[in-house]
Amino acid sequence: MLASIDHLISAQNLTRIKQLLDDSPFVDGKLSAGMIAKSVKINQEMNPQSAHFKELNELVMSNLVRHPKYKATAWPKRVAAPFYARYEPGMEYGEHVDDPIMGQGDIYRTDVSTTIFLSNPEDYEGGELVIKDTYGERSIKLAAGSAVIYPSHSRHYVAPVTSGVRYAAVTWAQSTVRDPSKREMLYELNQAREMLYKELPESEATRKISATFNNLVRRWIDV
Repeated sequence: MLASIDHLISAQNLTRIKQLLDDSPFVDGKLSAGMIAKSVKINQEMNPQSAHFKELNELVMSNLVRHPKYKATAWPKRVAAPFYARYEPGMEYGEHVDDPIMGQGDIYRTDVSTTIFLSNPEDYEGGELVIKDTYGERSIKLAAGSAVIYPSHSRHYVAPVTSGVRYAAVTWAQSTVRDPSKREMLYELNQAREMLYKELPESEATRKISATFNNLVRRWIDV
């Protein structure tokens, strides 16, 4: 299941984020790549020892982890600190699947991936995030401050950047609902429940849908 969140980050915060990224040291992205990804990853990532890392995380992640759509889509149990990626002309990230286990020492399972776009589409050419799923390839290039959420098991790649600079933050979540098909069913059922509640708050249908939703959460969630 793919979901997007528009205007996750305010224009004011985006201006500050751009300043921090421009003023931060970046290293070869291969340093954080797994065995397979290392062969297809051609980008740069902000050094996590940067003095700006904490401020960036507060500006980028604070709205994401609180956003109701993110919660309803990812059901996060643990959300990882993001990687801040920079793509200059000629850089790309070839087709890969995210590593199933990440972290150093305190490891976590990757169930849900999120890319937060930090550059406007007109700032660079190419650089689309392409995700392959049962519906084929989906090419995604969102406005700065917007995010796309997708299953970590999906095959995906970042197309070559041909001009300009592409900044993005990428983070992963271990979900309380491990099965992606169950997460999708809960998301859609919750949408139906909310629509019914707005139109028919006292109806028997609303009460039954709400009860079914809650009981499925009780059955499927792992806390």
